[in-house]
Amino acid sequence: MTDSGIADQINAVHRQVRDAGTGRGPARSIVMRRTFDAGIDDVWDACTDAERLGRWFLPVTGELRLGGRYQLEGNAGGEVLRCEPPRLLRVSWGMGEPGAGGSSEVEVRLAPDGDGRTLFELEHASVVDPEFWDTYGPGATGVGWDLGLTGLGPYLAEGAAFDRAAHQAWSESPAARDFLVASSAAWGRANEAYGTPAGTAAAMTSATTDFYAPPPTTTGE
Repeated sequence: MTDSGIADQINAVHRQVRDAGTGRGPARSIVMRRTFDAGIDDVWDACTDAERLGRWFLPVTGELRLGGRYQLEGNAGGEVLRCEPPRLLRVSWGMGEPGAGGSSEVEVRLAPDGDGRTLFELEHASVVDPEFWDTYGPGATGVGWDLGLTGLGPYLAEGAAFDRAAHQAWSESPAARDFLVASSAAWGRANEAYGTPAGTAAAMTSATTDFYAPPPTTTGE
């Protein structure tokens, strides 16, 4: 992904931070909204079919049906809470054993957006530890989703020609670090729009950037 490609990817997404709720109480949400050049059935299938999801996101196991449990390889797992093809999917989202950790839910909403296009919206609502939020703000979750979703657009455009290995190699490259820095800054702007004072939002952005994209190490003699 070139510098212009990074800018296009960042600018294609509308980011929002808002108060929300989960089954376990008040929460904060990060919301990401963008349009893909693919039909709604194709986008839905790419996000809910285990084989296709594994091509651009992460391998997944489990029962991908209402009430079923899923597990993303090396990442989160949970329960399918709502499934209304091809428009709405909501899952619980947690690390470790079922029921462990905090309360978190992810909802994907799809809607037709003109001829052959789909409006994609992802909302991740979490009951966040106040100290953690005060340190990192929304970028702790938002930057991870920005990176995770970088493969969806190319996969929808390229289909079977999509090179997962090449995409994985890019995610570990210096260009990916530039993308993470730009994503963190974008979530900092969304944080300010949410009402966080500029100085506080800037400190959160700095902490998030240092976590996801620490400065390259240099070795001296």
